[in-house]
Amino acid sequence: MNDHGPLRLAVAGVAGNRRVSLFQDALRRAGMPAARVVAWRDIVSGRVDFAPGELVRCESPGEDPVLDRLLRGVPDSTRVEGTARWYGRFTAAARSLAVRVSHCGATLLDDPDDLAVLFDKRRCHALLRASGVPVPFSPTSGVTTPIEGWAGLHDLLDAAGLRRAFVKLAHGSSASGVLALQTAGSGRIQATTSVALDAGRLHNSLRVRQYRTETEVAAIIDALAPDGLHVERWHPKASQHGRSADLRIVVVGGRATHAVVRTGTGPMTNLHLGGARGDLDLARTTTEQAGGRWSEVLELAERAAACFPRFSRVGVDVLPGVGWRRFVVGEVNAFGDLLPGLPALPGSGAAGDTYDAQVAAILRRYRPIEGEHAVHA
Repeated sequence: MNDHGPLRLAVAGVAGNRRVSLFQDALRRAGMPAARVVAWRDIVSGRVDFAPGELVRCESPGEDPVLDRLLRGVPDSTRVEGTARWYGRFTAAARSLAVRVSHCGATLLDDPDDLAVLFDKRRCHALLRASGVPVPFSPTSGVTTPIEGWAGLHDLLDAAGLRRAFVKLAHGSSASGVLALQTAGSGRIQATTSVALDAGRLHNSLRVRQYRTETEVAAIIDALAPDGLHVERWHPKASQHGRSADLRIVVVGGRATHAVVRTGTGPMTNLHLGGARGDLDLARTTTEQAGGRWSEVLELAERAAACFPRFSRVGVDVLPGVGWRRFVVGEVNAFGDLLPGLPALPGSGAAGDTYDAQVAAILRRYRPIEGEHAVHA
């Protein structure tokens, strides 16, 4: 039993952040006061206190360009480089936040150790694999020894027998620094990526492009490698209406509450890179017609989320194989819930959008009893 009195929340995020605004809207719909927003900039600098009994929730810091430049140590927030520095500084800030929250007598809803694993694709992949969650083969799973540029990656791919692979920044997000790489014995190469190469510097772009010379690909990999690389076998995806397709499934409180089909004309389906929402009912029907069970797809996402029991919600990227068979988990995202207007899954027990589901989960866990106490499950 924890005495939280009237339920109070603080959101470690960015004032004006769309995620924070959506969460505040969900609080108001639930009859709760708006959350107090605590900027990550203030957390990094140590200029923040919390009230005893307050519940503290983390939001993504990625929409604050000033903070991003501060954490990554680069002059331009569009730059891709610096993610290892970002990771070190952000996880240190999250641990500092946990100490501060505890010292003030508040409760942190998102564990910094889980956050650290979620933002390291190599460690996350290893944890999922060890927990029996099906994932694409990866020669870097659990390995944090840096890959030595293009030469080292080329040798690694050859040793693993990978001609088609996804190369990702170990601490990247939103497809930043991701390359869908194809090689052939004849020396041909093609990399599909949102990275724009400009005089040896890398910039994020909203346009997906292709590089077809080893010189260009090597320049990109050489620039990315110091930040750490994660490599996965390219899992051939299912399609919907002639577009490649995958699933983002949001898991809140251990239950899959929302899901969206993401489709794209190429290997990347991220919505901000030109991807589009697909037909979820068609995905369910096609899966069942192929001999699968839709409930097992949702359970797969829940199994992946169960590897992070101390994080309040995650977005699980589930990759359906060709023909909507053989589903694997591509990634688990700490802040993968930004899906405005997405209705809850039938039978999930959730109502409203992803933020309504999260507020409901918080209320279930900390709802005051007789106006005095809250049950802490």
